[in-house]
Amino acid sequence: MSHTPHELHEEFPELADKITEMKSSDPHFAKLAEDYHEVNRAVHRAETNVEPMSQFAEEDMRKKRSALKDELYQMLKA
Repeated sequence: MSHTPHELHEEFPELADKITEMKSSDPHFAKLAEDYHEVNRAVHRAETNVEPMSQFAEEDMRKKRSALKDELYQMLKA
């Protein structure tokens, strides 16, 4: 289990400029990126016991984060 945030620009450093560009030019991408950010922060708070939760709830949030990350990556590579 990692206790470091998984920010988009850290996950895809080679696409950092495109992430910034798409956040301002594509409302759907911006919304997904914001959703990713919110879920990512919630996972980080759970992992560091700032906001403890059940193992199953934390696992569900990780799955949601992964799905959002996959969708964002596909949009970045399109």
